[in-house]
Amino acid sequence: MSAPLLELVGLRKTYGDRVVLDDVSLSVSAGDVVCLIGSSGSGKSTLLRCIDLLEDVDDGVIRLDGEEISDPLVDPRLVRQRIGMVFQAYNLFPHLTVLDNCTLAPRRVQGLSRAQAETRAHELLDRFGLGEHVAKHPDRLSGGQQQRVALVRALCARPELLLLDEITAALDPELVGDVLAIVRELAAEGTTMILATHEMSFARDVATTVCFLSEGRILEQGPPAQIFSMPREERTRQFLSRVLPGGGE
Repeated sequence: MSAPLLELVGLRKTYGDRVVLDDVSLSVSAGDVVCLIGSSGSGKSTLLRCIDLLEDVDDGVIRLDGEEISDPLVDPRLVRQRIGMVFQAYNLFPHLTVLDNCTLAPRRVQGLSRAQAETRAHELLDRFGLGEHVAKHPDRLSGGQQQRVALVRALCARPELLLLDEITAALDPELVGDVLAIVRELAAEGTTMILATHEMSFARDVATTVCFLSEGRILEQGPPAQIFSMPREERTRQFLSRVLPGGGE
């Protein structure tokens, strides 16, 4: 059995007296799609930010491909060359065109030439229906288009691991499907992903593992069929009864 691509062991994170992550452990193998579900404030976004080293953990270990990246001596910029993250609020640079947003990191961080970076970006933008928008600035795009650009920007760096933080939460309902279609395609291709989501039907269809978080802990994790149809924990059942017709039956 191969070693996990990502391993979290006993992560703990606090803000003052508030415990946000409490003894979180998780193993993610290459090709896994892990969906984090749970109420707002359960720790999903904080967990993703800790994996991307945007937040320091107070205790515990994060390993990426066997390397302890939570060590304070590790340069987070080098780690982020291997991890892509897409945020709820897009976080595109407003003063740059779509093409420049997508080529900035490959050129500045990975050392690609402008021609190499633009070739890679054009291929992905064309593939996901954004080819005609390369010269536009983000404020000329719809929310769904901006989120697709944010996904392409992350993919242009060819990350080993992709983190998606509630990427449909700020979108109008009719735009959600376009963004999720890209994620489905990436999952089918074997892209390793961890995503925080409120889209339960999507998690049921696409995830290899679903983790239910409550009060900063992974209270229950398993295959989608088990979590959604036969949850073991009462709190999981209560959550699903609120967000799924028929309580997940």
